[in-house]
Amino acid sequence: MHSLVAGIDLGSTGIKVLVADGDGRTLLVRQRPTPWVGGPAGTTDMLAEDLVTTVHTLLEDVSAALVEETGLAAPRIEALAVAGMGETGFVVADDGTVLSPGIAWFDPRGRAQVDALPEAMRSRFAGRTGLPWGVQVTLAKLLHLRDGGVPLAGSRWVNLPEYIVHVLGGRLVAERSLTSRTGLVDQDSGEPWGEALELLGVGPDFLPELVEPGTPLGETTWARVPEAFRGARLTVAGHDHLVAAVSGGLVAGDAYHVSMGTAEVLLRVVDGPLTFDVRRRLGDALINCVHHVVPGQHVLVAGVKTGLLMRRALQLFGIDGAEQREALDAQVMGLGTRSGLAPGAVQVSGARNDDGVLRLAVRADGVTPAEAFVAVLRHGNDEIRDLVAVMDRELAPATSTLLSGGWTGMESVRAVRAEVLPGLQVSDRTQDTAHGAAGFASRLLTAQAVELTD
Repeated sequence: MHSLVAGIDLGSTGIKVLVADGDGRTLLVRQRPTPWVGGPAGTTDMLAEDLVTTVHTLLEDVSAALVEETGLAAPRIEALAVAGMGETGFVVADDGTVLSPGIAWFDPRGRAQVDALPEAMRSRFAGRTGLPWGVQVTLAKLLHLRDGGVPLAGSRWVNLPEYIVHVLGGRLVAERSLTSRTGLVDQDSGEPWGEALELLGVGPDFLPELVEPGTPLGETTWARVPEAFRGARLTVAGHDHLVAAVSGGLVAGDAYHVSMGTAEVLLRVVDGPLTFDVRRRLGDALINCVHHVVPGQHVLVAGVKTGLLMRRALQLFGIDGAEQREALDAQVMGLGTRSGLAPGAVQVSGARNDDGVLRLAVRADGVTPAEAFVAVLRHGNDEIRDLVAVMDRELAPATSTLLSGGWTGMESVRAVRAEVLPGLQVSDRTQDTAHGAAGFASRLLTAQAVELTD
């Protein structure tokens, strides 16, 4: 019998399960595409049953691989933690019926509701919630669902990681770092914001019990769970970028952690909530100030959608495999990460966190995929430079950066970002979020051991 832990990362591009041993060494990782269903004009949904099926298939894959690839005779996952993307979840009835699809955080729906928010509430939204008001905020998506006929009264909002933990057998909760991104939480009190709940036409029970990341939530009892996962202790680790940031230990307050997935996120830690006025100024620049996965700490989260733009650029160029991506990377480095064309030959927009639409304007001949990809990377630098300037007005400038995420495998990405981020170092892990989640699972076992010795 071998004691192991697992972390699940419900990411925007892929869903991963990582298994680690008692010393934190990664034994294996399995991944499957996130089961989005695309619609017109960039609309993107996820059905609850598709998410559950994907997670179940991954757990089956992991169970088989543990025996076949590690040589363990009787592998057993003792604890499991789930992290994942923010702003996406389900409206769930009291009987557990899912009443809505999961709308992607980058989905454009909710614009009419954003525009209709009363001006008085709009003026204090960022200061109260720590979030810039826009379609990415869960509250906007919930207003869209309500106006489309989804019954919110008598129901509950559940973020994706909380939902999967509940399906596996854990109690239904609202983890603080994820719920902090909904627009339904007052950052000063840490409690549900009554004005937002009133706007939705719901009461305080629309959010389940608010808990800290890593709170013990029960054990796996789901009938379909593979044998290796039966009886595993369960918890929600929290928002993916924040979990990635602590995967190798706590992040210093004078450092950036930059997570490059579908979203590219610059994260800075602060010891407690900033003031209402600071949060409002940061919100005006599309920068969040919300609860961290470390209890008592808050984080500044400055996001840009460069990962989404880069992914769509690769798709546009017909690049869909590792070898083709490596070839493009080499071509970009052959350019010296700078276009040899005349200034303005390729113009890019769309990386701002309130945008996400890739716009390429090609104004000259001779534009290759490498030239266009350089332009996308440098557009990301321009947006990041603006965000850093805003944060530097509120906090002492950061002195170092740890870069993580799937895009860091490209030398061109690392080289271009080193021009705008101070003291850049690259994480040596390929799955920081899943590894960080596994760390939360390990702490469940440590807490259990302490309880048994008390």
